[in-house]
Amino acid sequence: MRKRTFLRGTVLAVAAAAAMGAPQLAGAAEKPVVAVLLKTLSNPFWGAMEQGIRDAAAETGAEYYLQAVESDQAAEPQLNVCMTMLERKPTMLLAAAINSTNLLPCIKRANELGIPVVDLDANIDYAVAEKAGVEIAFSIGSDNVAAGAQGADYVASVLGKDAKGPVLVIEGLSGNITGQKRARGFAERLAEVAPGLEIVASLPGDWDRGKAANITNDILTRYPDLKAIFAANDVMALGAVETVFAAGKGGQVVVVGVDGNVDAVKSIKQGRLNASVAQLPYLVGKQAVEKALAMLNGEKVPQFIAVPTLVLTKQVLEEGKEPLLQYVK
Repeated sequence: MRKRTFLRGTVLAVAAAAAMGAPQLAGAAEKPVVAVLLKTLSNPFWGAMEQGIRDAAAETGAEYYLQAVESDQAAEPQLNVCMTMLERKPTMLLAAAINSTNLLPCIKRANELGIPVVDLDANIDYAVAEKAGVEIAFSIGSDNVAAGAQGADYVASVLGKDAKGPVLVIEGLSGNITGQKRARGFAERLAEVAPGLEIVASLPGDWDRGKAANITNDILTRYPDLKAIFAANDVMALGAVETVFAAGKGGQVVVVGVDGNVDAVKSIKQGRLNASVAQLPYLVGKQAVEKALAMLNGEKVPQFIAVPTLVLTKQVLEEGKEPLLQYVK
């Protein structure tokens, strides 16, 4: 997809502003205003991303206003919120779309207004966007395929490359590109590093803790010798962990999530959840603002900015030596 040259939008008053006296952008006559649309703040992942955005705004002198919807399944309400946010003519829009298509009309409108759109957490499928005639300034997030692969590497390291037995994959919301990439990365790598481990079910958990718990219960009933569970986010992983321990199989089934949120970290420290591939959403939010402002100042920004991931285990957390741990919020 070709990149587009955007004009700066009109700066208006905002609901959340950076600290007074923070430095202006070099050469900027006005403070840039960042409109931020997240999925939901009920998930700690997005709360950490908001913190990164807030800190970057304070450091750069940008102003921002932020909206989110009730749940990460509220696709139509998110589109409505997005269209309303554009009425304030922000300098830029940072959006974490619920799926690959729900925000396309809003992005198209932003294109018409000359407002650059940043794809937060790489939720937009570029082929779909191009077909719809919309343009994305750049995407920023973790490499979700690689994150899934890291989960598989961890499972193989615990169970051994010669391990055999059934494995469960709990996907995200059906049709969501993020969850699809994580599940695919896990499945492809597991087949390489531990071919004796067989994925007997790969089911959508809809990012929901209760649904993931029920899925785990059903699979454990069918496969009492289940060896491992990979969940496409920590919320679902924690639901799986609850079921595993309730079934008296705590410590027998390796459970891995993705995100590295605060609840997952707590569970890992308690010896319940085995690991989480931390996506470092704080760093995604912070760098999204920084890179967007750099782009507005004429700097060249890559089409996709990959933020590193980190496999969190009890040992990694207790040792505290990994530099990336400072971004685990």
